[in-house]
Amino acid sequence: MDKEIILTNEGLQELKENLHHLLNVVRPQVIQELVEARAQGDLSENADYDAARNRQAEVEARIKDIETMLSKVKIIDEKGKKVSGVKIGSTVKLHNLKTTKEFTIKIVGVIEADPFENKISNESPLAKAIIGHDIDKILEVRDLKEPYKVKIISIN
Repeated sequence: MDKEIILTNEGLQELKENLHHLLNVVRPQVIQELVEARAQGDLSENADYDAARNRQAEVEARIKDIETMLSKVKIIDEKGKKVSGVKIGSTVKLHNLKTTKEFTIKIVGVIEADPFENKISNESPLAKAIIGHDIDKILEVRDLKEPYKVKIISIN
């Protein structure tokens, strides 16, 4: 069985928009590039044609990837039933006991993870350590470097 793809509703919408853009904007542009490159004549030594074919292959592969992901999506119900503790979809404020700094992260599926937006994968060491735990719990996070402890301040 293939692994399911965990997404928030926001992530699902973003993936669908990406697919729509590829199908309705990028793919027609690539086709036009191919038509223009073919019009230049001899295809055996036509760098523009080769580049357009390569771009077409990349676009088609990305479309196929997104369609495959969409067929395996499991949506996280972020506003559904009230579940105590940290779960996928939670926004969590943490206090790092070693650095004494507070930070906020959102736990999302692997596809949506973006450390620049403080969205971490549910498969990351930090997420694995805090999922299922409640406010005021102190937990040890085992990452590739040295372990550290965090305290859950709030969960939304």
